[in-house]
Amino acid sequence: MKKIYALLTALLLTIAATAQTLNVKVGNVTYQFPASQTGDMTYTDGTTLTIMGKAFTLSDISAMTVDNTEVTDGAIGVTYNGSTATVTVAGNIAQYVTPTVSGAHVSIAQSSDLAEEITYTLSGTSSDGEFYTSGSYKATIELNGLTLTNTTPVYSGAAVHMQNGKRIKVKIVSGTTNTLSDASSGSQKGCLYIKGHAEFAQKGTLNVVGNVKHGIKTGEYMTLKNATINVTSAVGDGISCNQFFLMESGEINISGTGDDGIQCDLDGDTSTGETTDHEDEDTGNVYLEGGTINVSVTADAAKCIKSEGDMRISGTTIVATTSGGGVWDSDKVKTKAASCLSADGNMIISGGTLTLTSTGAGGKGINVDGSFTATGGTTTVSTSGNAVVASSSGSLSVVTSSNQLDQYDSDYKSSPKGIKVDGAIIISDDAVINVTTTGAGGEGIESKTYINITGGQTTIVAADDAINASYNDDTKSLSNAGDFTISGGYLYAHSTGNDGIDANGNCYIKGGVVYAIGSGSPEVAIDANSEEQKKLYITGGTIIAVGGLESGASISGGTCKYTSSWTASSWYALYNSSDLALAFKTPTSSSSGGGGGGFGPGGGGPGGNQDGSSQQLVVYTSSTPSLKSGVTVSGGTEYFDGMANIGGTVSGGSSVSLSTYSGGNSGPGGH
Repeated sequence: MKKIYALLTALLLTIAATAQTLNVKVGNVTYQFPASQTGDMTYTDGTTLTIMGKAFTLSDISAMTVDNTEVTDGAIGVTYNGSTATVTVAGNIAQYVTPTVSGAHVSIAQSSDLAEEITYTLSGTSSDGEFYTSGSYKATIELNGLTLTNTTPVYSGAAVHMQNGKRIKVKIVSGTTNTLSDASSGSQKGCLYIKGHAEFAQKGTLNVVGNVKHGIKTGEYMTLKNATINVTSAVGDGISCNQFFLMESGEINISGTGDDGIQCDLDGDTSTGETTDHEDEDTGNVYLEGGTINVSVTADAAKCIKSEGDMRISGTTIVATTSGGGVWDSDKVKTKAASCLSADGNMIISGGTLTLTSTGAGGKGINVDGSFTATGGTTTVSTSGNAVVASSSGSLSVVTSSNQLDQYDSDYKSSPKGIKVDGAIIISDDAVINVTTTGAGGEGIESKTYINITGGQTTIVAADDAINASYNDDTKSLSNAGDFTISGGYLYAHSTGNDGIDANGNCYIKGGVVYAIGSGSPEVAIDANSEEQKKLYITGGTIIAVGGLESGASISGGTCKYTSSWTASSWYALYNSSDLALAFKTPTSSSSGGGGGGFGPGGGGPGGNQDGSSQQLVVYTSSTPSLKSGVTVSGGTEYFDGMANIGGTVSGGSSVSLSTYSGGNSGPGGH
């Protein structure tokens, strides 16, 4: 014992004299004490050595060495090497942590006395390892070239599990690629689980596989800057968080999930001690401000991005694809389907580029329980699935004909829709929205409250109503339930199987450029709910309506005329008095059966014949409209997928004979 004491004394004197670092190794853990910090070191009862408050039992020490290692305060490093892992601990925090290493499974428990942030740096490779921490203080974890698979969990089934219920910075070190895979057994919430709130940063890459539930799970909010996150498969969600999700930059790629791509919940999980009382205004919200997101989900009724609160998009490039079908929700007694973007609250799009594709039965591009507001960005939606319906027992089937849907209650069917909103829809400013639907029952844009368009460019080609303002049991008592108002912007609404523009309340056109195409009798280009004594009011704007107007339309502030003969894919020039308003092409000819019922002088009857003999192409401008056919168009800007040109010049062509619309004798349009 005297010899040990003499050796210790000599060693400590050497450290003090040369300002080096004392390394105390206990198993696979090395504690590093800089000479400038050690101060007095006590040796008690011949068994215990205490350095900077950390007490060591001499029999546990496997080595003590002195070298020139530089020590960073508050740092813990974990290096994985096959079936083993080594841990280094900075001396200033040594007394506050208890590392445990079993093979390549590492657990670090923080003392409640810890009062400073620890940075954990993980590197190396193991095919059977994990990292687990517990404590009550915020921390940082750096992933610095880590490949870690948890095969036989010792502390947790997750590959990385941060039990600290505080802010955790996750630094994915720039230039590195990191890969995590959790154990296929266990009850872990995610491959990478953080009980508190997680802030992902730096420009490295993180690949994640979730074999039990989610890829990444956080108990509170999650933010992302710069880093790239790839979730290549997950039994549950790719990314699941509570409180809010914020992406400022970086890249997210998610595929192979059994549920949603990204989901933000209102509440945490009491079984894991997550926060459940979120009263902050951000609760359940998703904020997408920059970066790139690519999500593809295949599960039935899955969502690419889902918020239980609001969703606000201001700058992100999003490519989202769903291919799953519908499910029967026995708790809510309704049929549910997949959607690319889904918000239980409101959705606001002010920027970004969104490409949303849904191919499964009943699928939707955007599904919003609250209101939908678009002021900027470019949103392109395509759905190609048919409708899905449920029997009284909840068994599902796919309907391939829109006519079959009328026999099903609304809760027992889910039709494909480009944008489906329970609240109001407001489109203004610089918003660009392009929607295409082809499946049975496929509406382009639908609101169950009202629609107000004051600007932007909206293009819709749909199998059912192109754009529809309707109402439900919750909104039908509103004074403006089902109303549709257009006072600015550009709207192209083309239905191949129903109305172009359909208002189940009043329809008001006060300004803007409106190009509407109905499918044929009894459907019309622009419809209002005359069965409920509602009307179409036209007081301004520039209007082209292929297929007629709802009967009893009130027209003022300009002049409305029509022709019963037109040719598909030929340029027409519409003039407001002597000024060119725009040039346009029609997708069908008057003799092809496209277009709605007759009206005006000689109209009347049930809405015209499908052979086109009573179809009308209606034009309206603030002055006296005139029309030329067969013109040549040059310059300008083509809108509506090349169906209209504004600001160009025209030449040639011949004048079209127009009749004056007298107020409407058309048959009833569809609702």
